[in-house]
Order: sequence, then C-alpha cells, then structure tokens
Amino acid sequence: MRNHRPAVRPAPAFPIRLLALDIDGTLVGQDTRLSPRIRAAIAGAVDRGVHVSLATGRRSVSAVGFANQLGLSEPIIAHQGAVIRAMPVRREVLPDDVVPQRGRVGRLLYHKPMEPDVIRDAIAWCLAHGLQAHVHNLEEILAAADDPHYEDYSSYYGRDATFVADLSLAVDRPMTKVISSGEPPAPMRLIGEARRLFAGRASPTVSHPRFLEFVADGVSKGHAVAWLAHRAGVPLGQVMTIGDALNDLEMIADAGHGTAMLSAPVELWPSARYLAAPVEEDGSAALIEALVLVPPEEASRNAARLAEAAREHRRAVLGSDAADAPEAADAPNAAVAAPR
Repeated sequence: MRNHRPAVRPAPAFPIRLLALDIDGTLVGQDTRLSPRIRAAIAGAVDRGVHVSLATGRRSVSAVGFANQLGLSEPIIAHQGAVIRAMPVRREVLPDDVVPQRGRVGRLLYHKPMEPDVIRDAIAWCLAHGLQAHVHNLEEILAAADDPHYEDYSSYYGRDATFVADLSLAVDRPMTKVISSGEPPAPMRLIGEARRLFAGRASPTVSHPRFLEFVADGVSKGHAVAWLAHRAGVPLGQVMTIGDALNDLEMIADAGHGTAMLSAPVELWPSARYLAAPVEEDGSAALIEALVLVPPEEASRNAARLAEAAREHRRAVLGSDAADAPEAADAPNAAVAAPR
C-alpha cells in the first residue's frame, strides 16, 4: 500500500466528505451499545453522501456488526490499520438491542502482517515486563492455554480463541498483531521503551489502558485512513477522525478535522483540533451534528468555535505552553504542524 499520509496536517476544509470513527470509547461505552443519537448522526452523514468507515483495533468480524447496525457500506479498518476489509455484499440485519459479537466480512483489501521473528520477540518482551500476550492473525486468535488475562480482553476481541501450549512455537508464519494485557498504568508506562526497542521492526501502540499492542512497522489507523481517503478521492482536509486512545493518534493528527475524546489520554489532546465530550454524553454525535449535518458556512463557524474551546481546555488542563504548541503527533511520520 502506498503511503498517502501528509507531511503536514492539511487545513480543515468543508464540506466534510469522509468520517473515520473508532468504536470503543468513541461510539460505544462499556455496554458496547450504539445510542439512538449516534445512529441518527451517522445515518444523516451517510444520507448526505459522506463516506463513513469504522477504524478500530478490533478484528473485522467483531467490527462488522457495528457497521451493519449503522447501515454502513464503506470498508472497515481493523487491527489498528493492519487490515482493511470491504463490507460484505449482503449486509446482516441485527436488532437494535443486540450487541454484535461476530459477523460475516467482505473481501480483504489490505493486510500487512508482522514477521514471525518479530512476533516472537514481542511475546518474549511482553512476558518479561509482566504483560500477558496473545496473537491475532486476521480473524483468528491464538492464546496461551494458561493465559490468566484472556477474560479481560475477550469482551473486546472475542471468545473464539485457539488455545495453544506454547504461543511462540505456534507462530509459524507472518501474523497480524500481538496484543498484551496488563494492569494500568503499565501499558502507557512501557510504550516508550517498546517503541525504542522495536523501531524499524514493529509499531507498538496502546489501544486501552490495559492493552499494549504490536503491529507491523509503519502500520497505523492514520496510514489506513489516508489510503481510504485517496481511494475515495477525498482530500485529507475534508476528513474527520474521532478516537479516544493512543492508537488513534496518527489518524487524528493527519486529518483536517482530527478529534480526540475528552476521555482520551492527555497525550492525545495536542494532536486534536477538537475535543469531544465523553461517549456517555454522545460527544461524537454532537461533533457530527455540528460539522457534518449543517451547511458548510455554519459548519465553518462551528469549527472555529470548537477549535477555540479545545485550545482553552488544553490551556486549563495542560498549561499555556502545551495548548499553544503546534498540534503535532509525537509519532513516526506523523503530522509535524497544524495550521490554526
């Protein structure tokens, strides 16, 4: 896949023509249910011809149920951007009160797996640092038979794992990612060391206070969103991305309308043009309503107001220097400056 990420974040432009939305902590809370307001906001965007894709750390089979409930037809970004799948030709219809677990997926558009030696090294590093690792390969999960933390992440990633006696020995070919679980704040405390040690070999990230993950070098949601935008003929200035964790940093930093949830780690805030209220308050829906579901002139005025509100909140919480610094992502190949 050609890299279409920008060297510098583009200026925001209207109308917004593509939405890339994280799922957990952004569209759904701990109950994993889509609220009526977020359903209506996304339906309104789709009705206006906006491309809407889910961008998640989940497997495609886990994410597709949410896409079906939202009536989406655009590809799904899964596994932190290591996988992009088309939606299935025939959409499964799920009742509104059903929490999606596993669904039928479409054809594979892109997959960049990790090499076996890197996977084995990542597993060993995780274990040495008190993190319990398991491996995903596309829609398959491999977990150690004695994994004490499997229940911690099975609600996010599924309960259909294959259990093996020795996880490292089971890695016999390139696979999609390594995910590890640990007590907070261990994943955030260890991410810097992981990035230094695996530089050029893998792209470590944190997807949840408990989860530190490894994907192939250069893989990110930002890389995948830029590819989808190029594929759709949409300039990145007309893209809105919303996320709540470190694994969303690149796509937030690259988009003209990059948004972080207020519940996100504060490390994410300087890269975001806007800050959205928590998922329990339908913050993502409110942003879509203000910037997508209104005429471009009104959206532009709302954007200026929301960007200033984000700056003021950063000043209040992080201090004036942090709030006034360039909105740049502290990650390889991330945007280096954002126009005000």
